[in-house]
Parts: sequence; structure tokens; C-alpha cells
Amino acid sequence: MLTEPISLPLRDGVDSEAELRFLLGDLAQLSGRVTRLAHRLAGGSEGPATWRTLAVLQTSGPMRLGELAAQSQVAQPTMTKIVAGLVEREWVKRIADADDARAWQIGISAKGIIQLAEWRDGFATALLPLFDDLDADERDTIRRAVDLVRPRITQAYTLPEKTTRKTND
Repeated sequence: MLTEPISLPLRDGVDSEAELRFLLGDLAQLSGRVTRLAHRLAGGSEGPATWRTLAVLQTSGPMRLGELAAQSQVAQPTMTKIVAGLVEREWVKRIADADDARAWQIGISAKGIIQLAEWRDGFATALLPLFDDLDADERDTIRRAVDLVRPRITQAYTLPEKTTRKTND
């Protein structure tokens, strides 16, 4: 187990683009750690992919299984199992695809929305002891950061896939 912090490159004297790149890297890495910690502290029998799937459906609306698998970052056979469990619990519903009578879309149900909201509350409650000592200015800093990040991430999810990633093409 790693007990010593990893030494990061010195950031003094870097240009503004490099500084932003470092900050975004830190934010992404820390966000992932916070998510994993909250999931561990909150417990529960559902895996992160289940909650990610419900969140994708709530944010993006109904979609086909393959697209849902890609958005949730799991393989299609894994998504098939996740969706089967969610259908059984009535957290999602199958919707006939208007563009292809042979295909189905998956949409979140009212029960799924309620379960997702309860899970998010439990998630936040599990983290509360780590942050309950923040003063009003520190809470405002987190609020401002959320307000700054949220619209950019929301916009990225509405753009075509190619525009959200830089490639070497």
C-alpha cells in the first residue's frame, strides 16, 4: 500500500494553460476518489455501474442498450445484466423505439428516479462528516466550483462524441 504522497511536478512558473491542465487533472482524479470513498462509506448492495446507469438515463433520457453501455462505461453484455436487474426492480422501463420497431430503448422509471435521489442523499450523508467543519466561505467556494463545473459537463454530454475529446488525428 502506498503510504507516501506521490511527488507531482513543480507547478511554479507554468503558463496558464499548463496550470489549468494541472488543475483539471487534480479535479478529475479527486472527483473519482471522492466518488469511490462515498460509495464505500454509504455501502449498499448496488454497484457503481447501476447508479451511473440510472444517472445517465435521468440526465440524457431513453436510449438503446448499446448507447447506454457506452455512456455508462461498461461492456454491452454487462449492461444487459444491469438492465435486466433494473427492469426486475422496476427502476427502468423498456420503450419501443419509434425509429425501429425491432429495437427497444431503456428509460428511467419514477421508481428509478426516487431510488437514485435516495442513493444520492445517502452518498452525500456518508461524506458529511468529512466536510461538516467547513465554514460559510469554504462552503461557498465549493458551491461556486460546482456552479462553474456543472454547465461545462452538462454541455459536454450534449455535444457529439468527437467534439468532447481531443484526438491525434
